[in-house]
Amino acid sequence: MAGIRLSTTIRPHEDPIRVVKSVLSMFPEWVSDSVPEPNTFPQSRKNVVLEGECETLGTLLDSARDQRILDTALDAISMNMQGDSATFSISRQAAMAGKLSFVLEERPLGGKIEVGIEMDGLAEWLEKVTWHPGRDSVPRAVGDGLSMSEQGEPVEWFDKLGNPTINDD
Repeated sequence: MAGIRLSTTIRPHEDPIRVVKSVLSMFPEWVSDSVPEPNTFPQSRKNVVLEGECETLGTLLDSARDQRILDTALDAISMNMQGDSATFSISRQAAMAGKLSFVLEERPLGGKIEVGIEMDGLAEWLEKVTWHPGRDSVPRAVGDGLSMSEQGEPVEWFDKLGNPTINDD
């Protein structure tokens, strides 16, 4: 399939076992290059970056489907797409709770998991795996004018009276 790289930073005050558990909740087949041992107080460990690869985004996409945020997934994953590669981040704290939350700011509470994908035809694949029946009424594509803003604000598809605002020329 694709080359999927993951990384996350364990800060000195964080429990490495819980950090790994949160990553595995969204990427169950992820294997890290190394995991530090938990330390006791006083803490002497510095920040540690865990890196590894996984085979699929299946659990992440299942979560997006279950939470009914497939359009958000399309937008967030494609926001930093260049050609056949994309990078995005998700919340470790949300992942620990079994939820998917895309991170748009620099340093979220609870840390983040950084994801990089490289594959031929990435845009087409992403449109296909995030498809849902609502797209029959409001078609979506990578890079269309219907995506959320870089700050995560939604684009309004309908005015206050319920009239469609998309494709208004």
